Amino acid sequence: MPQGPRQTAEITLMGQNFVVSCAPGEEQALHDAARYFDQAMAGIQTRGRTISIDKVAMMAGLNITHELRAETRRRQELEDRLAGLDERLQKALERNRTS
Repeated sequence: MPQGPRQTAEITLMGQNFVVSCAPGEEQALHDAARYFDQAMAGIQTRGRTISIDKVAMMAGLNITHELRAETRRRQELEDRLAGLDERLQKALERNRTS
């Protein structure tokens, strides 16, 4: 299944350059994501222990996934709260209309 036009962008992770494909208009988001990932990897690597780049990448990915899941849960909690408030508001408006 074709995905449409793609282009490439160069990113740097742990001092190594990589050319990756991305959708048109997504270059800045890709660079931002690469910078965030690179910082996460550097933070793990500078904690003192010498570990392989593969393990550094895996640990950074795991940490970022944990952050994402926590934010997803917080967002869901907010959406649930807003839905509850909306329901209360709708009921109050309905009571006001029938009074």
